[in-house]
Amino acid sequence: MGPEKSCYVYLLRCGDGTFYCGYTTDLEARIAAHQAGRGARYTRGRGPLELVYSEACLDRSSALRREAEIKRLPRKEKIALISEDHDR
Repeated sequence: MGPEKSCYVYLLRCGDGTFYCGYTTDLEARIAAHQAGRGARYTRGRGPLELVYSEACLDRSSALRREAEIKRLPRKEKIALISEDHDR
């Protein structure tokens, strides 16, 4: 069995100001799918969509755990996470 692909956790800002968090092994393709209306049902019709945060994870399991952590964050903490990422 070959090495597992890198996984990413990402956060999108939707046109209505809400956030969507997900994970993927191909960030560019996943964002393109969201923007084309083939992503998650939540993001359909909520464009324009903007990638505001992404984080590489070691494997699928750690990506899913991190996705769950980010989803549980209050909105203020998600905004702080985005701000920290932009400051780097």
